Amino acid sequence: MFAEPEPTPDPTLFRVRHLSDAPAYQEIDELNREHRIAPLPFPAPRGVPEPRLTFTQVLGGDSAAGSAIARRGQLVFHATGDCGSTRGPATQNLVTDKMVGDFQESTPAEVPQFALLLGDIVYSFGEAQYYYDQFYEPYRNYPAPVLALAGNHDGMISPLAHAASLAAYLRNFCASSFVVSADAGGLSRTAQIQPGVFYTFEAPFVRILALYSNTLEDPGVIADRGIGSSQETYLRTALARVRREGYSGALLIAHHHPAYTAGARGWSAAMQAQIDRICAAAAVWPHAVLSGHAHNYQRFTRTRPGGEEIPYVVCGNGGHNLVPLVKAGSAPLRTPQVIQTAGPGTDRIVLESYDCLHYGYLRVTATAAQLRIEYHPAGAGAEKTPDDAVTVDLRSRRLTHYVARDLGWPAAARAIRRLRGARRR
Repeated sequence: MFAEPEPTPDPTLFRVRHLSDAPAYQEIDELNREHRIAPLPFPAPRGVPEPRLTFTQVLGGDSAAGSAIARRGQLVFHATGDCGSTRGPATQNLVTDKMVGDFQESTPAEVPQFALLLGDIVYSFGEAQYYYDQFYEPYRNYPAPVLALAGNHDGMISPLAHAASLAAYLRNFCASSFVVSADAGGLSRTAQIQPGVFYTFEAPFVRILALYSNTLEDPGVIADRGIGSSQETYLRTALARVRREGYSGALLIAHHHPAYTAGARGWSAAMQAQIDRICAAAAVWPHAVLSGHAHNYQRFTRTRPGGEEIPYVVCGNGGHNLVPLVKAGSAPLRTPQVIQTAGPGTDRIVLESYDCLHYGYLRVTATAAQLRIEYHPAGAGAEKTPDDAVTVDLRSRRLTHYVARDLGWPAAARAIRRLRGARRR
């Protein structure tokens, strides 16, 4: 089950009042000063070294849906991150209401097939009692599967609570079968069946390698002495299969902490270096990288020595508090601008676009030839024109112009021209 059988109006209040997390953060700040906070271990996913999940599996075995997508020639899905809100339902509902509007399409190929949440689903410590208000209720009318990465707030443990890291996340997104979680609060959406906190998701035209960047505020961590190297082994295994199979579809890597960001958040440089080494050894690079964590939208282009251009897209404005990229009173950032110049051992990084004033989400379209990532702000009306977009040619791995589809108006224009021609005769 996905959406409720009957759509319901947006609530104005949380069911469970969210108490202040200030006392917990005072303890966390003290632990940080004493250097006593480290990445936390996590349970091994089902199916290591490469845990895998397919689109057919998340639909309960409905292979006809994937076949229909293949016939139509494209897949569309949503992505957004940092969607949990502690202040009330209004900001999350702005985003999900606009996402639900994307299901009203005249052409079936344009209908989204799933959503991928880019971490920090429930604030501030992934508590089970807030899953209804911060996840199930905002997505109650979303009529498709919802998958998720775990963010740092999903795995963090409050020093004032007795809880296990990731317990509620694993129960609601990594169940072994389709069950209704008690955390759903009476709603019908069944828990997701992801194999664990890292996994490969395969759908028509796209393959997503999902990583868990752990619980630190900064930086992201996928492997170290404390948590082991299972994610590095996974990534090597997944990329080796991509190469062995000659996979030619869109390949995405997704993790919560961004590799590059402008503003207050830092770069997860060591994590990115680990990923880069594995990609280089496999001779396989992603067509795009998605992340959240920074509470705004940012898009970067990474240009590699061979000329390949990889979009790195940060979408962390899914409902939590927005964070500006510059201090109050300072001039806004001008884009595009070079953030890192190319040099020995470094690639050119350009900040192409950003939005730190609105909540929003990504609409991703994959075909056999192209990958297009659109950014849509929420609450701006019913229009379906993105504020920003980037398109990657899958074969050349360079940015390109999007090959638009005929959604009815060109056909209607041709019919009108034919009618006018007949009248003149």
